[in-house]
Amino acid sequence: MKKTELLIKSREAMMSAVQIYNNPQITFKSETFITLAIIAWTYLFHAYYANAKIDFRYYHMKGKKKIYDKTKHGAYKHWELERCLNEEKSPIDPITAKNLRFLIGIRHEIEHQMTKKIDSSISAKLQACSINYNYYIKKLFGDVFGVDQELGLAIQFSPIEAEQKEQLYGNEKIAGNVKNFISKFEDSLSEDEIGNTHYAYRVVFARVDGKRINGTTDQVITFVRADSPEAQGLNAAYTLIKETEKRKYLSKEIVQKMHEKGYTWFTVGDMTSYWKNQLKSRDKYGIYITKSQWMWYENWLPVIEQYCQEEDKNRNSNNDETYYPSDIVEIMKQKGYSKFNTWWFNTFWEYDLKLDKNNTVHGHFGKYNRFVWHKSILPLVEEYCQKNANRLK
Repeated sequence: MKKTELLIKSREAMMSAVQIYNNPQITFKSETFITLAIIAWTYLFHAYYANAKIDFRYYHMKGKKKIYDKTKHGAYKHWELERCLNEEKSPIDPITAKNLRFLIGIRHEIEHQMTKKIDSSISAKLQACSINYNYYIKKLFGDVFGVDQELGLAIQFSPIEAEQKEQLYGNEKIAGNVKNFISKFEDSLSEDEIGNTHYAYRVVFARVDGKRINGTTDQVITFVRADSPEAQGLNAAYTLIKETEKRKYLSKEIVQKMHEKGYTWFTVGDMTSYWKNQLKSRDKYGIYITKSQWMWYENWLPVIEQYCQEEDKNRNSNNDETYYPSDIVEIMKQKGYSKFNTWWFNTFWEYDLKLDKNNTVHGHFGKYNRFVWHKSILPLVEEYCQKNANRLK
């Protein structure tokens, strides 16, 4: 297949993915986006490898002769996306590759069974996938192939009501297999990788009144520089907020106040985990001031400070040492269990100990809402390794 034809099909697949995702009448949008985006990236890789004269057909050797693998109808079997990513001469950066591996993993979890409520849980990864695609197709083949000028913004007909908001953010209803995959996949990533925009690109929209910004009144979206006069008081990661009524606080301001009181370990993820898993509701402690921007009232401060006091005591009792799964794996390998890996560790705590991450003394949710393990888990893991020494050494 010629390079140009591959690029045309690749672009059409990605544009179809975005158009379907932006269609308000489609409920199977994330699943469809992932399927089409994977096709788009696969064809993009094929076009690049064809251009670089890298053979991307499967084959096996028969003596010194190369025998190409074919379908039962005689077509060559070409590399799927995961094999393209594994190629030593892959043209994309490691974080973009991790974003694609994440989507491939989600596809594996959803392709054989019905899913629900996954859009808001993975939308940042889909956004990153789209931006990454546009960047690489232009980088590899020229600006003429970019898709950023082909697609417009989806128009919203009405504000998001409370019931819709609950549907959008009802992450607790995600299928268990998808939630488990996301947790295990991101356990293997560093904090820098999770926070990288090539892995997950988060966007917040805010309604503005009819005042002129930079001389424009009719643009649906206006971009402002973080250091411009229009952006004074702007939380660069979120949106411009005009304070009225009660004093309100951004989540990061709450975190800063707790840091000033000495709880330097406290993060937005800790706060989110607290109100979701223990309080179950935050309605009386704050308000949405835009469709997606939550702010806290002052009555939240004593509540969260009391949580910090109690959690601080728990953390001190665990020697304040925390570990990611990769850290625990390395510790066990140093003790001689060379075959111990994150799969063994996840099997241990999930099926042997049957731990609930939302209710355990052996760890807590930290930055980016990632779970970190306390020192108390180490002797339990070592005991498990000792029992399975014949398989782990």
